[in-house]
Amino acid sequence: MKNERWVFYKDIKAENAGKGVSRRVLAYSDDLMCVENIFEKGAVGSLHHHPHTQITYVVSGKFEFEIDGVKKIVTKGDTMLKMNDVVHGCVCLEDGILLDIFNPYRKDFVKD
Repeated sequence: MKNERWVFYKDIKAENAGKGVSRRVLAYSDDLMCVENIFEKGAVGSLHHHPHTQITYVVSGKFEFEIDGVKKIVTKGDTMLKMNDVVHGCVCLEDGILLDIFNPYRKDFVKD
């Protein structure tokens, strides 16, 4: 799937990414990855960090995000930048979808 020019949503099976969270890895290359995360209300993205720079775009829903010890409520259209190794996580306050962009790609999300 890496370096595929066309990635059709209907062909990507969602994977369990934790209680109340499903993930679809979309298009990616060595340098960039696009991932959709679907959250149910109350689902938690536990505090964590990784060596990837990450931008998160809120497609829908409402979330409380914590980034580097600062908490904010975010909704549709908001974006967050998380530089590599910054501790971050979230709690879903209303069912929603987050779109994550990573640089470089998350090898731990795929079976190449």
